[in-house]
Amino acid sequence: MVSNELLSELIPGIPEEIGLECLIRFHYSTHRIAARVCRRWQELLQSREFYYLRKQTGNTQKAACLVQLLKSGSDPDRSKPVGPPRYGITVFDPVNGIWDQVDPVPKYPDGLPLFCQVTSSEGKLVVMGGWDPTTYDPVRDVFIYEFRTQRWRQGKQMPETRSFFAAGEFEGRVIVAGGHDENKNALSAVWAYDVSRDEWTELARMSQERDECQGMVIGSEFWVISGYRTDNQGGFEGSAELMDLKTGQWSRVEEAWKASQCPRSCVGVGKEKKLFCWADCDSAIRVGVCAVPLGEWTFVSGSAYQGGRQGFFLVDEQSGKFKSIDVPVEFSGFVQSGCCVDI
Repeated sequence: MVSNELLSELIPGIPEEIGLECLIRFHYSTHRIAARVCRRWQELLQSREFYYLRKQTGNTQKAACLVQLLKSGSDPDRSKPVGPPRYGITVFDPVNGIWDQVDPVPKYPDGLPLFCQVTSSEGKLVVMGGWDPTTYDPVRDVFIYEFRTQRWRQGKQMPETRSFFAAGEFEGRVIVAGGHDENKNALSAVWAYDVSRDEWTELARMSQERDECQGMVIGSEFWVISGYRTDNQGGFEGSAELMDLKTGQWSRVEEAWKASQCPRSCVGVGKEKKLFCWADCDSAIRVGVCAVPLGEWTFVSGSAYQGGRQGFFLVDEQSGKFKSIDVPVEFSGFVQSGCCVDI
């Protein structure tokens, strides 16, 4: 319940409950401006209980949060970008067709850590790990973006240095598994990060090490798909492992994925939990595909060939039909990875 203190005088002359009904229908993109109306609105719009009320009443919006290549300057003939690649967070609202960019992480104002992992938790965006964009050293940083306040905060660092790991979220905890350490040794270790408590807890290890694996949560199971061992660099396996998040027990699934195929950002889930690769679904997204499930739709991006122009699509979950998206030029860069955030 929203406290009576926050309800009072929301809109003068209108009963508080009606005023609240109006405010919970505001699109999340308007909250920054609406919070400037008065202190009472600011306190309400930025409160945790207001987010849960919006979610309970079906007034949150599923948005794709994308790690996307930022547009930069060009060389004299304006054909090639100049300088190292820079990535930022793009937010796409599929219902209203709105594209926006999140403010840079204060620690990395010129671009996110390269190959960082993103996931979401209770309306927040969580960014983990990656490589320092200047030194290319692996980092253990954790950052949380609060859409309620539209500000970044820094979380407790990952307990271990790891790159190209699997990640997924369940009931306020972000699970990370596999990847490799600073010496390129593949990992089997698994940790859980409690976003609200800012605490890390070690979980049971996987049965084997898995580098460049893909993580996803299906129901109450955390899946770690494919990957390869230290002594078999680039030899992606067809197996997967899944943890029952209620019991913490692991089980192994053989032939869950096409052996030799990299699973990063391109795994889809079909009927009876059958996994597939989005790159096999349409010739327009054969290369560099990234898929983000958004409920009734899945956001998909990719190119027809190496170096080709990026295509952006919404795929209907029922019919499987691809619908092309018109994208402003400033949001037309390569999408490295992404996740769904219920804002």
